[in-house]
Amino acid sequence: MTHEHDHDTVVVNDSGSGMGAVIGVIAIIVLLAAVWFFALGPGSGGSTTNNTTNNYGGNTNLPAATQPAAPQAS
Repeated sequence: MTHEHDHDTVVVNDSGSGMGAVIGVIAIIVLLAAVWFFALGPGSGGSTTNNTTNNYGGNTNLPAATQPAAPQAS
């Protein structure tokens, strides 16, 4: 007497096993780009130091401002 074994067909759909890793790598790259942009790059909004040095050759005696002459009576 032969006994036949019934076997079920098992289909394994393995078409997305690496998709999570790819999305993770892309997310890390985007995060690093955002940190660079806001902390170190052009979007940092850092202080704009405007150092204006007026160098008059060491002469601290600047000429006084002159007032215009009063109009003469005619």
